[in-house]
Amino acid sequence: MATVSSQFPRERTIRWDDPRALAEAGRAMSGRDFLDAVLRGALPSPPISHLVGMTFERIDDGRIEMVLTPQESHYNPIGAVHGGIIATVLDSVMGCAVHSKLPLGRAYTTLEIKVNYLRGVNRETGPMSAVGWVVHLGRQTAMAEGSLSDAGGKLFAQASTTCLIFDVPDHSVIAKG
Repeated sequence: MATVSSQFPRERTIRWDDPRALAEAGRAMSGRDFLDAVLRGALPSPPISHLVGMTFERIDDGRIEMVLTPQESHYNPIGAVHGGIIATVLDSVMGCAVHSKLPLGRAYTTLEIKVNYLRGVNRETGPMSAVGWVVHLGRQTAMAEGSLSDAGGKLFAQASTTCLIFDVPDHSVIAKG
């Protein structure tokens, strides 16, 4: 039986900004304006970005690109990035793609997500491109798809989602300050 050495334990420190202030700022903008502000650094990245290690790369109407840098702290017991990390990144790019199409006063939440895992991811895979795009945007629901690929374009996971679209209460009060 192999033994696990704790001779050199790893450590990771995570720092983030107040998520309530970020959410409040987001309620005062269209989805695209909010995401653009995060991309250019006018607003801080959401805490999940710091926890998972994903960053916005590009924002267009209905299409979002993020970069995930796989880390040992993402590993499951068999030495690969946990599927939950991959699902989180894909949920983020697909949800943000939907968010980029929403006007002031409208928001979304994920109703369901389906992920197909095609290959294992580890630290040696290197930075990965996560892309999400809107397939359908209706008044109450939206559908989006997403993919996770390595720098060479090899597909590692693909996903789809359905999102609920709803009105944000009291957005006019927040927008007016």
